[in-house]
Amino acid sequence: MSNPTEQLAQFAAGLRFDDLSTSTVTKIEDLLVDWFGSVLAGVSARPVASVRRFAQAMGPTSGSSEIVGAQASSSPLLAAMANAAASHVVEQDDVHNGSVFHPATVVFPPALAVAQALGASGRDFLCACVVGYEVGIRVGEFLGRSHYKVFHTTGTAGTLAAAAAVGRLLGLDARQMHHAFGSAGTQSAGLWEFLKTAADSKQLHTAHAAGAGLMAAYLAQDGFTGAADIFTGAQGMAAGMSRDTDARKLCDGLGTRWATEETSFKYHASCRHTHPAADALLAVVQTHGLALDEIDRVITHVHQGAIDVLGPVVDPQTVHQSKFSMGTVLALVAQYQHAGLPEFDTHYQSELTRRLRERVEMVLDAEVDAAYPQRWIGKVTVHTRDGRVLHGRVDEPKGDPGNTLSRSEITDKALQLAAYGGAASTDAVASALERLWRIAQAPRVERLL
Repeated sequence: MSNPTEQLAQFAAGLRFDDLSTSTVTKIEDLLVDWFGSVLAGVSARPVASVRRFAQAMGPTSGSSEIVGAQASSSPLLAAMANAAASHVVEQDDVHNGSVFHPATVVFPPALAVAQALGASGRDFLCACVVGYEVGIRVGEFLGRSHYKVFHTTGTAGTLAAAAAVGRLLGLDARQMHHAFGSAGTQSAGLWEFLKTAADSKQLHTAHAAGAGLMAAYLAQDGFTGAADIFTGAQGMAAGMSRDTDARKLCDGLGTRWATEETSFKYHASCRHTHPAADALLAVVQTHGLALDEIDRVITHVHQGAIDVLGPVVDPQTVHQSKFSMGTVLALVAQYQHAGLPEFDTHYQSELTRRLRERVEMVLDAEVDAAYPQRWIGKVTVHTRDGRVLHGRVDEPKGDPGNTLSRSEITDKALQLAAYGGAASTDAVASALERLWRIAQAPRVERLL
């Protein structure tokens, strides 16, 4: 193959369900159920409702593809956009550490919408989702750390992930998949500036990535051509969006290294950059039996990416913005042992939370920064009011592959998220979860609810 884009396209077009190991199939099933909880939790959120109203105004009010939790359907394009917006708003969707990328929210929505429209089997659907994960993760790794400083990788690499998943369902050959990547890459977008003012853009990033990737794949099927070297060309993604790309990562271990299995679940309902410090602080609080009023100040030892994303959020004005506030997350963990959705909704601006939030500091740590993004180490130093200095550390935050969630924990999480969103009855969600756990045996992908 003459360039990495061709190699990646060949892999994406050629992968078959029978090529997947049992562990990879098990993981993509786990990730699917985890995503289902997130989409139901977010379906009623105000920004999501805006995207859904737009989708329904622009397209058919009924169609082949389900808008999950909204008791509605539409075309594959518009259903994919609505579901992608919904699944990224409560900050509980999965993340791949090395690429700093949230695959589920940009892979499952377009793949589900197209699978329902085509009547694809559960096996083909799961295979397409693995293709989306493998491609999107490698694009995120290729784009590097400098990309993430300005660009929201889930919006940029996510466009390629969506194109890959949909292209696999459409049966694109390698040449067509190559063109789909070119068309997806030229539409990649998503900037972090929104976070400073608590704007709603994060939901637009995922909606756009899902829709643009889907469109790129359908256009390629129709003969529409895209850039031949969208990744490493002189005016491609590397040239315009990064200073530290590594083209080798686009094809790293294709067919032998399954990046899907490296994906982490999110335990706390907050930006993943807060999780290592949150778990390290929780270890200190539990080990020493610390009460909140015993804590004088907390120093979190972090990587530069955490400072870049979380640093601008000093006085969060919304629940969503507070999930990008290191001080808020640690204050909630110290009080409730978990920064979950109810804790954020009820206590993110309480007097106790604000008081501790102001005493949390982030400092760059050489060890943590060198390990990132392959490993997200959590280190904290806690100063108590009686003069003690306590240290906490976690090498694998809860949800990482080495500290993962069991299937019962994933099911419980999905049920809790669904109950939070209130979009479906407990019985309906439980029935859907039973079907999702067996989706590989489904002759066709039906509506989830």
